[in-house]
Amino acid sequence: MVVNEADPARVAVALSTERLVPYLRAANGELDKALRLYEWNLAVSGGLYEALGILEVVLRNALGTQLAAHHGTLAGHWYDDPLGVLSDLAHEDIAAARRRVRKLWRPETPGRVVAELSFGFWKFLLAKRYEATLWTGYLRHAFPNLQPQSRAVVYRSLDELHTVRNRIAHHEPVHSRDLTADMLTIYRLLDWIDADVRAWAVSLSRLQPLIAARPN
Repeated sequence: MVVNEADPARVAVALSTERLVPYLRAANGELDKALRLYEWNLAVSGGLYEALGILEVVLRNALGTQLAAHHGTLAGHWYDDPLGVLSDLAHEDIAAARRRVRKLWRPETPGRVVAELSFGFWKFLLAKRYEATLWTGYLRHAFPNLQPQSRAVVYRSLDELHTVRNRIAHHEPVHSRDLTADMLTIYRLLDWIDADVRAWAVSLSRLQPLIAARPN
């Protein structure tokens, strides 16, 4: 029986059969067990989202610093892209971020624009197309503890986390993933940026006990 002795059948109807199918499959069709797995999925998703939130803020600030260095003393800001380095899609993302800042009726600052850009935007800055233009001279310096400094290694790690982040954001199951591997990928990326930040994130994290508490 679930918390507060709620009627499992009514909970199942509210959640929808379609949403519960992956949990019922994992629980051999037993509704009580499927709901316990759903509850655990909620909890572990919350822990993952917290850790990913730290990574996202630290990552975008580290990359933003390097993009400002690339921009140098040119007029405006790096996201104005006076050198024409960024893709059309990146320009669209930046324009949308600037619109969101304006809708808040707040002055547009680089920090606010950076905060409005998505995880996917930062990931794609580490794609192969930017290897010569941004990575080699600048973005690699956002990861001083990465040896050897491989753009592809960083991109693959972020791509994997982008997948799990999207699943969490859409309340999808993550119970079949190797969540310990996801956790370690988050910590590894933080360590490449700053070992002290990694240590701080680990000290805050609820992930290890949550992962260990997965229902059988």
